[in-house]
Amino acid sequence: MPRKTTSKAETNLVTLDIEFDDPQLLGELFGQYDRNIVTIEDRLGVYIAARGQRLKIEGQEEAANQARDVLAGIYNRLENGQEIDGGAVEAIITMVADPRVAKIANPNLKSSQIDVSQAPKVMIKTRKKTIFPRSVRQAHYMEALARDDLIFALGPAGTGKTYLAVAQAVSQLVSGSVDRLILSRPAVEAGEKIGFLPGDMKEKVDPFLRPLYDALYDTLPAEQVERRIESGEIEIAPIAFMRGRTLADAFVILDEAQNTTPAQMKMFLTRFGMNSRMVVCGDPKQVDLPAHATSGLADAVSKLQDVDKVSMVEFGAADVVRHPLVGKIVEAYEGKDAGG
Repeated sequence: MPRKTTSKAETNLVTLDIEFDDPQLLGELFGQYDRNIVTIEDRLGVYIAARGQRLKIEGQEEAANQARDVLAGIYNRLENGQEIDGGAVEAIITMVADPRVAKIANPNLKSSQIDVSQAPKVMIKTRKKTIFPRSVRQAHYMEALARDDLIFALGPAGTGKTYLAVAQAVSQLVSGSVDRLILSRPAVEAGEKIGFLPGDMKEKVDPFLRPLYDALYDTLPAEQVERRIESGEIEIAPIAFMRGRTLADAFVILDEAQNTTPAQMKMFLTRFGMNSRMVVCGDPKQVDLPAHATSGLADAVSKLQDVDKVSMVEFGAADVVRHPLVGKIVEAYEGKDAGG
């Protein structure tokens, strides 16, 4: 565990020291070319200097305290064998500044006692990696994925809606909790006409389903993905292929659900079978249906939001875990749309 000491404040600035026990973890803590340190400095407006196993942080008191907690959070994750990349660093910075982290760790904690390294305690284990939440809302979403039978995940791209759902589905498939994994999405072109597509039905629809394949290959070895697809344990198909079926003992995910019609959404939701779980993912602000057409996602949310045992998890720009610029782009577009 890191050992923390604090010095006196000078004018409007403070200097904090944090010392780490294991020097072998410092390379990963700093990141390649000190990338993690630079990110913390840029995001929080502090200066960090390293001397051996001790880091000195200079900055405004709140920012310096946050930087210290971020460094402690990164170090503790490394101690626990977790991988740290740029996205994880950005997520820890966001979580340190969010008082809701305390409520996940311990509802009785005061905000001054938040330790981001200890919260949240949810994870998804797959054959290739163990996945931890990168935002507070992701933590709530992962809890819902493990608990509830029907979950609506709403929000912009890059918030982990589909990726985490696929990871949870893979985890349950591997553990034997479900017999099948079914991934679906509407084959709707995103604001452009791509014309005639050659090949058989699979070759025609696969381009629309590529993001689902990407998530699968990131959580299962390639040979297992291919073998399970061949055996029918994993099925990836357009939503039209779901008609007339009852999906029992299955984990079913509908991606890009904002591009369904109300009739398609009703058809999909009523495929529910015994021992099944459904996750519906989509961004209500990115509808690619013809003008004036009603989105099945918006229609379902309005009808089901007060139904017991149906979870609604809504992500925002602050939950984007891609490049930090993506979150700013989402905020800019949302602000422009709100302003007319």
